[in-house]
Amino acid sequence: MAGKRENFARVDDLDSWLPSSSASRQQNYSSNISGPLYPIHASNNTSGSFKKGIQKGSKGLKSIGRSLGFGVYRAVFPEDLKVSEKKIFDPQDKTLLLCNKLFVMSCILSVFVDPFFFYLPVINSEFKCLGIDQSLAITASTLRTVIDVFYLAHMALQLRTAYIAPSSRVFGRGELVIDPAQIAKRYLRHWFIIDFLSILPAPQIVVWRFLQSSRGSDVLATKQALLFIVLVQYIPRFLRVLPLTSELKRTAGVFAETAWAGAAYYLLLYMLASHIVGAFWYLLALERNDACWQEACNGAKDSCSTGFLYCGNQNMDGYNVWNKTKESVLQSSCRAEEDDPNPPFDFGIYTQALSSGIVSSPKFITKYCYCLWWGLQNLSTLGQGLETSTYPLEILFSIALAISGLILFALLIGNMQDSGTKLIWLSSTQK
Repeated sequence: MAGKRENFARVDDLDSWLPSSSASRQQNYSSNISGPLYPIHASNNTSGSFKKGIQKGSKGLKSIGRSLGFGVYRAVFPEDLKVSEKKIFDPQDKTLLLCNKLFVMSCILSVFVDPFFFYLPVINSEFKCLGIDQSLAITASTLRTVIDVFYLAHMALQLRTAYIAPSSRVFGRGELVIDPAQIAKRYLRHWFIIDFLSILPAPQIVVWRFLQSSRGSDVLATKQALLFIVLVQYIPRFLRVLPLTSELKRTAGVFAETAWAGAAYYLLLYMLASHIVGAFWYLLALERNDACWQEACNGAKDSCSTGFLYCGNQNMDGYNVWNKTKESVLQSSCRAEEDDPNPPFDFGIYTQALSSGIVSSPKFITKYCYCLWWGLQNLSTLGQGLETSTYPLEILFSIALAISGLILFALLIGNMQDSGTKLIWLSSTQK
């Protein structure tokens, strides 16, 4: 009957429930559909026959339940789940655990790919305008789409994975619910919304829309949309990967099977955080440079329009006049030099990005490695060497960087010690 739960009970463990002597004899109770509870007295001499009786009795109850038209609690063995026509997966199956680990890695990979969208804006040093790196845009959107396909496969797998009934968590792993309707209802109520928000192809849509139009007026809107969308989608992605990691630890004992693997995993998270911070630093440096350019353009009065600052608008009226004066105007108002004691515009912590020329470098590997090193360096030192301006968002970014570095360092050391302790305990219990 639809909507009813079919439950698993491991009858192989009945020997462990039975007492070792007649002096410590206890009573176990079983029930049928509508009858009262009956005591079952057991001993070591009768445990084998008792198990056979339980199996025969369960078959009889199943046949009665089918004839009466409603579900019953039944004892099902692991081999019965494998041959089940419903194709429901055991949550402790080794293959499923491996798939969950791969899904965690795919979530981490998706978090790794998303910051690449921050590198799409780039300054054209020849025309003194802000544009979009189209080749990188195609690569980033393609990688994001491939990862989302794996995410969709995991969502489909969630609809076919049994779960432990909360009311049956008494002995061991409890009873498993294998009814597809109940599994789907539970997934839709808990994780479906978060998974759906995580795989929305919003960054790809923004990028593909720009590639189709390629108008200079869309550069600013594309840059701001990518910043907002990636930041918002980080929330459901982190909300999904953290509980799944905890579930793997609870199911398999530890996430990594060796101390070195655990250390490598948490070090990977630290490097991932450095990658994200470096990408934010790059994009925010372009934001401050764009703000300076707009301020200088407004000060140039009739010779400049803010549309001239974005690549693709060279055909606008009045651009020829701006083309003759843009070099002197922007250089005098937005010069970024680290050794300048009196700069015309205070870029704060973004001075290094602008003076080094990475914001206008066409070599992606060069700018990526430079930003990654900046993020790792300042996370490790908790941002102690940063000299900020009075710009509020810059100060908030520096505060978040320092706090994140402190938390990540504590988690790295603490989890490495915790993983080592658990692995030592597991190895000692197996001997």
